[in-house]
Amino acid sequence: MAHHHDHHHHHLPDPALMGRAFGWGIFLNSAFVGVEIAMGLWAGSLALLTDAGHNLSDVLSLILSWVALRLSKFAGTKRFTYGYRKFTIWASLLNGLLLLVAVTYIGVEAYRRLSDPPEVPGLTISAVAVLGIAINAFTAWLFHRGARHDLNIRGAYLHLAADAAVSAGVVAGGMLMYWTGWRWIDPAVSFGILSVILWGVWGLLRESICLALDGVPRDVDMDAVEAAARNTPGVMGVHHLHVWAMSTSENALTAHLVLADGHSPEMATTAKDHLRHQLLHLQIRHVTLETESQSAGCASPECG
Repeated sequence: MAHHHDHHHHHLPDPALMGRAFGWGIFLNSAFVGVEIAMGLWAGSLALLTDAGHNLSDVLSLILSWVALRLSKFAGTKRFTYGYRKFTIWASLLNGLLLLVAVTYIGVEAYRRLSDPPEVPGLTISAVAVLGIAINAFTAWLFHRGARHDLNIRGAYLHLAADAAVSAGVVAGGMLMYWTGWRWIDPAVSFGILSVILWGVWGLLRESICLALDGVPRDVDMDAVEAAARNTPGVMGVHHLHVWAMSTSENALTAHLVLADGHSPEMATTAKDHLRHQLLHLQIRHVTLETESQSAGCASPECG
């Protein structure tokens, strides 16, 4: 039996770069939330207060994601041998649940206002929302590179990118109210914002729950993984194949490889090294492999 853990970290987000991105994102969005709340209360605009509530949840989301990212870099201990990588998965899940709570509150308030919409200044709403487009687009751009390889960072990126689009909708709604005087547009825009939030929350929760339950990460093709194992020179079969996420950016695999009878220790080492190299291209970097001969069978009671 041989155990090997490959700690090659190509394609992973640069921690220093992501740290700066989180810092700017938290600072700029916190300042913008303050502006939106003040202007929303002054103008009596639910659309602005709705967007402020959503942006506040994004600030909490950014803080949670940043803390999880920092914790994931801590070394393992005798009790937590994998370290604290999984905090990134739980942060993604908690972010989705926090957004669901915000969506419920905003939806009830928007429905109440549809029956008696207050008069709000459309130009003020549009001006504040234009500022929101600039801030959210800039901070989303900071997370763009890391979002491709980390669900935790992707959650932050999608929230910010959606916010930029939502702010564009608020601008359009504010201008329509200014031109037409239709007061119902303000709560209607709130419902539009809610639909955007819900779409993002559904995807984030679905993937976060999957990873929390040690499901196969979305970026891993299990058919390709199994094919890579079976096509490894000297390997006659594979079983006990398990793939799970150690964090939102690192995947792990364990497997039993069945080798031809009479194989040498060198052949087993070569087969394992070959498969580890193939698995790197399939987004799996932490690999533990056991080998057994075809006639001897599996020594593990689970094989029965």
